Amino acid sequence: MDHVLQDHLPSAPWMAEATRRLPGLQPLESGAPWLQRDEAFAGQMAVRDQLVAERRAEVIAQMPGCQGAVAELYGAVLRGLAGCDGYAVGRGACVRPDGVDVPLDEGDPLGTLARLVQQDLCVLEKPEGGMEHVMSAAILCFPASWSLAEKIGHPLSRIHGPVTEYDGLMERRVQRVFDHLREDSPVWRQNALIYDDPQLFQPRRMDARRPKPTGAGYLRSEKQVLMRLPVTRAVVFSIHTYVVAMEDLTADQRAGLAGVDRVT
Repeated sequence: MDHVLQDHLPSAPWMAEATRRLPGLQPLESGAPWLQRDEAFAGQMAVRDQLVAERRAEVIAQMPGCQGAVAELYGAVLRGLAGCDGYAVGRGACVRPDGVDVPLDEGDPLGTLARLVQQDLCVLEKPEGGMEHVMSAAILCFPASWSLAEKIGHPLSRIHGPVTEYDGLMERRVQRVFDHLREDSPVWRQNALIYDDPQLFQPRRMDARRPKPTGAGYLRSEKQVLMRLPVTRAVVFSIHTYVVAMEDLTADQRAGLAGVDRVT
């Protein structure tokens, strides 16, 4: 697959204490879209189209019983795109800003959404009587060193197992966020990782650690948004992926990264 890069990083989480520390959650500004589009849209969407066509089982997964939450997410995204410049949403198809016509298939909501927006989308639900939210469905075209097959159907504590900082205290804090997230108050956070390889699709098993970067390489950053679906009460975790060559960061951003390998 061709390398797809953004030409700048709009925000740098390592530059402010509030976003540098875990979990680093901030309220999404009122009126700000939770689904974004940037200069890499056409390139990233071409990669997504290819992955859905050729490696669907690796990038889309759904557990039994989550159809209601997935259908609600599908409707929410289409309503958002109907008012978004560049999209033309019709009865049976949607024309993307890059001119690609995507059939709207209610029978395949995840496959359709994967080809409509830049963001990866994960659905997390709390089973009745359960203590944690579980990943019940997901579109993951741009994994940053994790595997959808290992995470689907598992709770937050298992999903974050490889994260050293995700101890018992952090586990409880994050679960409280999921429990008390309001549908009218989405929150966001952003991470940053240095990679030698700019490929967007980089799945890895839990026992295969990400290679330590050896050169200047690329800054990979995910802007992650948590939002509550009002009917099913499921939580949507969206991931907008930036991959920027280190030389395209600002001088201040590069200086702030000195000695940093990752901002979780």
